[in-house]
Order: sequence, then C-alpha cells, then structure tokens
Amino acid sequence: MNNNATYSQIIKSEASRLGFADCGIAKASPLEEEAEHLKKWLQENRHGEMNYMENYFEKRTDPTKLVEGAKSVISVIYNYYPKETQQEGTYKISKYAYGKDYHYILKEKLHSLLNFIQNKITEVNGRAFVDTAPVMDKAWAQKAGLGWIGKNTNLITYEYGSYVFIGELIVDIKLNYDTPIRDYCGNCRKCIDACPTGALTEPYRIDASRCISYLTIEKKGEIPSGFQDKLNKRIFGCDTCQDVCPWNQKAKPTQSEELKPHPDLLNLQDKDWENLSREKFNELFRKSAVKRTKYEGLKRNIFFQL
Repeated sequence: MNNNATYSQIIKSEASRLGFADCGIAKASPLEEEAEHLKKWLQENRHGEMNYMENYFEKRTDPTKLVEGAKSVISVIYNYYPKETQQEGTYKISKYAYGKDYHYILKEKLHSLLNFIQNKITEVNGRAFVDTAPVMDKAWAQKAGLGWIGKNTNLITYEYGSYVFIGELIVDIKLNYDTPIRDYCGNCRKCIDACPTGALTEPYRIDASRCISYLTIEKKGEIPSGFQDKLNKRIFGCDTCQDVCPWNQKAKPTQSEELKPHPDLLNLQDKDWENLSREKFNELFRKSAVKRTKYEGLKRNIFFQL
C-alpha cells in the first residue's frame, strides 16, 4: 500500500473516531460543470436577496484559489437526525437547529482532524470549511462518494438519508480519491410534489427565493403576502422535502449530545411561541443556529401566519 492509500485510510479512521458518519476524498480541481450551473442560477436570480452567492465566484468553484497548492478535498458528513421531534400541528423550526449550532461542532472536529494529519501523518497546509465560506460543499461530498445530489438539491446518503451536515478540509497533499456513487432518486418526485411554495421548479433545480428556508431566514423585511398560507407553521427553515424523501425513512438518530434540543423546545405549544419573550428566546436558542434570524425575525415569521 502506497503512502497516499495509507494516509487516506488513517484520515478516514480518525474522522470516524471524531464522530463523523462518513468521510470521502476528491481531487482538488475546478468544478467546471457546477460553475456553469451556478452562473445560470445566479443570472436567473434564483438566489433572491442572497447577494453573497455572487461573491468570490472563482474561489467558490476552484479550491486551489482557497488553499495554495491544494491537491485534495476531504469531505465529511455528520448525522443530525433527532431522536425526538416537535409535536405535530405546532410552529416548527428545522431539525438541524434543535441543538448547538453545527458550525461550531463541525469546525472544532475538522480542526482536530487537520491537527491530527499535521502531527501524526505528514506536514500539510490546509483549511477547514463549514458552509460559511465560498465552498460548494454538496458538490464535493458527491465527488467524494458520500452521496448524490437529489431532486430536492440536497445531498442524499445511502445510509443516513439527507439529515447530515457537510464539512471539508482542503489540503495540499495528494491522497487516494474516492469514486462518486450513482443517483438513486429514480422516478420518485415526492419532494417536488410536496414543496409548499413550488420552490423545486423541476428535478434538481430550486428557486431559493421561493423556499421557506429562504423566506424565514434569509429574507429581510416583510415576507411577500402570497406566501402567507404556504409556510405551514414553519418559522425557521423547512424540512418538508426531506421529511417526504423515502431515503430518510432509514435515517438513524444522532448520538451527538451537543445536538440535543433544549428540554422545553419539544413541548412548546402555539401560544407559547406566540407569547415568546426575548428572555425565553435567548434561553432556548443560546447556542442554536436560530439566533441567525434573531428574536425579531422569529416573531415576524410567527405573526405573519396569524
């Protein structure tokens, strides 16, 4: 076994020890096909007010612009499917935001993995990324064989479904590269048919400006009135296209203690949400990604639907 294969095997073993559900490796090279799709998506204004998507286009589509001499993209996934979910019929937040903000969890683990490579394997220059930098994480996870990008535009994994967080290490060492797996969506279109706002305009295409996640998190100011009867009590993000996906029927509950929700969260009724105080908001979501929309944003999303 050569060094590339040995290093890759050791890295994957350490990623597993750190709690990642899977790890795959792809060659660091420009994403030419994905760049064309992104350019068209932006030109059609499918990104709404997310103007940051237009920034750093070259870096977003070429990892060698982010890490000098980059040769490999190590992708990891982290299972976040909860053991318990909110009660039916109440206001809902996306499952990914139940516990501690995943950016902190994954970044810490990725830095540990990078330090492990530097201290235990070989000298390496690299950076960790968790979707706050211009990296096309789903594309890299697909290239690394961790899953396929489904008709709902999410990464779907064979073993864990789509309830996974994605992170990357871009490094300047050559490793053994994994092979992408095939698309298992087949003729299914449950996600497209279930989307309340018609954001999934066709298979593998999303108009983010119509997506409930965009409307409840990214959209500034007032939500357009045409969506009032379509949010279905979603007040931070939306899991509809994931909830109906057959591949999520085999989702396994996460073992992460950090992703456990605040004890009160799962028991909140409509009146509790509608009367939510700023103090209670801060208590419930002290470390959660929900803080991104702020107290005022969450209240806007609630009262928009009354």
